[in-house]
Amino acid sequence: MRLSKAWIIASKDLSIFRKKKSIFYTMIIFPLFVSIGLPLLIYFIAGQSAGTPNIVSGLPLIINAFAFFFLIGAATLPTTIASYTIVGEKQEQSLEPLLATPVRDREILLGKSIGALLPPLLAIWIGGVIFMGMIDAITSGLLGYLYFPNAVMAVIMLLLVPLAAVTSVEVSVFVSARVNDVRTAQQLGSLIVIPFALIYVLGEANVLPLTVPYLLILAVIILVADIGLFSLAVSTFRRDEILTKWK
Repeated sequence: MRLSKAWIIASKDLSIFRKKKSIFYTMIIFPLFVSIGLPLLIYFIAGQSAGTPNIVSGLPLIINAFAFFFLIGAATLPTTIASYTIVGEKQEQSLEPLLATPVRDREILLGKSIGALLPPLLAIWIGGVIFMGMIDAITSGLLGYLYFPNAVMAVIMLLLVPLAAVTSVEVSVFVSARVNDVRTAQQLGSLIVIPFALIYVLGEANVLPLTVPYLLILAVIILVADIGLFSLAVSTFRRDEILTKWK
């Protein structure tokens, strides 16, 4: 597989996405809500907890739960771009020239995946930096130390967020190669958020604690799923059908 060819496809997609304001707004609204809105909620909780040791001792659990929202965002945001990457180009009649070239299916899918992955991943990471800074500013006086950076956040941001984003991209690209409507592709692709939301609920119920060992196990599971999804997408990608049967 020629990575240079995949990067050319990714660069082309990125140049297209930069011109679409709807995608840009989608990329910034959720990270800003999580990175600013949730720390403000912590600020409110901290203000109510003055002189209440039980609430102060429970702040780390609340902060970790809020940090997990970045993982949910990583599973949600890429669907907007990844769903467009095949269906949208088909509707705008810009996909056929690419599929008619001798570029391999793996290179096409990898390029499309990279192009859909980078913007939401960058947005999530920037939001994470803002989140950590605000949490430290708000809670350092109560906790007596800077809560971030820590191992839990490192695993979430450096392992789970990229892996979850890849999962979302692969599912959305797989779906978008089989439907001819962007909205349908987005709706089906967004279903990938369900297992991550379930993990969050299990974490809140302390069935699946959001600790480093459990998060690392989760990362391995997602990695295996990502490899399987990419292989499935390549093996079932039908460029001839897309070229001749889509209307």
